[in-house]
Amino acid sequence: MKRLIINADDLGFTSGVNRAIVQAHTRGVVTSSTLMARGPAFTEAVELSKTFPRLSIGSHVVLIDGEPVLDPARIPSLTDAGRFREGLKAFAARALTSRIVPAEIEAEASAQIRKIQTAGITVSHFDTHKHTHLFPQVLRPLLRAAAACGVKAVRNPFGPRFPLRSSHLLARPSLWTRYAEVKVLRRFAGKFREAVDREGFATPDGTLGIEVTGTLDETLFRALAESMPEGTWEFVCHPGYNDADLRTAKTRLRESRETELRVLTLPAAREVLAEEGVELISYRELAAS
Repeated sequence: MKRLIINADDLGFTSGVNRAIVQAHTRGVVTSSTLMARGPAFTEAVELSKTFPRLSIGSHVVLIDGEPVLDPARIPSLTDAGRFREGLKAFAARALTSRIVPAEIEAEASAQIRKIQTAGITVSHFDTHKHTHLFPQVLRPLLRAAAACGVKAVRNPFGPRFPLRSSHLLARPSLWTRYAEVKVLRRFAGKFREAVDREGFATPDGTLGIEVTGTLDETLFRALAESMPEGTWEFVCHPGYNDADLRTAKTRLRESRETELRVLTLPAAREVLAEEGVELISYRELAAS
């Protein structure tokens, strides 16, 4: 059995991202999305999500490269000059050397999830911006926060050992560095599974698409679908429009978002999933199973 959740990150980031996610859901293969509680287009995203009830909405918890929901003075180990500190490598170093206070992570994550719930959305799952929850020191307080908010499903940020056939990697040298980085981080996968199982959370067997973020095209989508193992997996995507709002936003993903939107709404996307015997589900269905 092969089941796949296709989750669009960054709902609420810009109006163009919101519009693209809705189109990738209504005209394409996206089944779930995660909403940024402090996204500039948060209010619009909330209203849109209520119009499309089949789109499962989760919380995209942001702990780096953005603004907190709480007063920054309450979470000093996470913030600097009123904002979250920038950069995943610096965040990882602070997390792995116990310079981030777990209680501050728990408090901020709770505030982000509850802001979304207060807006009238049933939060089906959570993930994190730039996958910061792959670190055990960050995951544990996040699970406590989610459980306290009644959320019991989480992204498994670790992919299969061989997400793509070697021929695809050989044809795309630009993927080698990203693949190597992701492979190194797999050392945390066992602790992730232990913590999630202990706390009774639902989670997929892993995540597809992290290695190709920013480079996804129709060929790579087909390659990932054809390489997908048995089980329940999540495909991470970032559709959007490279409009004026996105061009002034802090993100490395610009033109690639429009490419992803095109790929996700092509009839070929649904066709290849059918050919491979893949059933599309949402996080809402995963959490309920």
